[in-house]
Amino acid sequence: MDSSPEAGMRPILVTGAAGSVGAVGRTVVRGLRRRGLQVRALVRQNDDRAQALRATGADVVVGDLTRARDVADALDGCGRMYFGMAVSAQYLLAAVTAAAVARAYGSLEAVVNMSQLTVSEMDATSGSDSHQHRQQWLVEQVLGWSGLPVVQVRPTVFMENPLFQTVFASIAKDGVIRWPFGEARTSPIAAGDVAAVVEEILADPAARIGRTYELTGPRSQDIAALAADISDALHRTVGYTDVPLQEWLDSDLAALGLPDHVLQHISTMARLHVAGRYDRRTNGMEEVTGRSAEGVSGFVRTHPELFTR
Repeated sequence: MDSSPEAGMRPILVTGAAGSVGAVGRTVVRGLRRRGLQVRALVRQNDDRAQALRATGADVVVGDLTRARDVADALDGCGRMYFGMAVSAQYLLAAVTAAAVARAYGSLEAVVNMSQLTVSEMDATSGSDSHQHRQQWLVEQVLGWSGLPVVQVRPTVFMENPLFQTVFASIAKDGVIRWPFGEARTSPIAAGDVAAVVEEILADPAARIGRTYELTGPRSQDIAALAADISDALHRTVGYTDVPLQEWLDSDLAALGLPDHVLQHISTMARLHVAGRYDRRTNGMEEVTGRSAEGVSGFVRTHPELFTR
């Protein structure tokens, strides 16, 4: 008799498995496979990243989240699903398509949705948030109406976000954080910590259905304190230069060459930081995994190559 973890359990579908910013989906696939669980990974392209997922033992399928037939084929036989997708103008279409197909054709035990912490401060007529935030808020509403067994995961800004890419570049070049945030506070989280939460929920979802988990770093701190933490981790002094918001948008952020939808999203995140909207500290990470998020110092020590030229 087969008593392995895979025995008697249907596969877990992980969308966005090839990943981009932070590669949460890829990390979730690897974590679930280490647990011996069956995983079906949905990717957009059959490339080297897809091959790396196959090497973990995952069943990799190629498809488009905005096409109902592709989603239905990927979901066939699965018992749980993680929905995650990169920032995209097609995010709402993809998420609603996945929800509609899951409701019509699936018999899922759990749907874990990757949302964003900012939506907790939004309502039906909020107007200060990005187009991406609005889509994520709407997706949460649709999933709430769907009757599906949903778990919402709402992380704050990722340390892998383009907002932080500009900081890493300025530290590597000049030893200084260039940001327009004044004395605003933030509590970023590493994508690996977010993936650990998603993995844990997918592995054991029963008691978590209907819950929302908000995820931040271990502390909310101003940029001077952030610079001090980075200095300690790098064993060299990192300063902070407060620059005007529009100057930063036109120079530092524009230099990344982001698509229009992504640029509008990151620009809005910067403005919301200035307005104090990212001054948050939650215990969702501890509640699910039993440990705190690693924080900025840990991230810097893990990725020192990001802070040198």
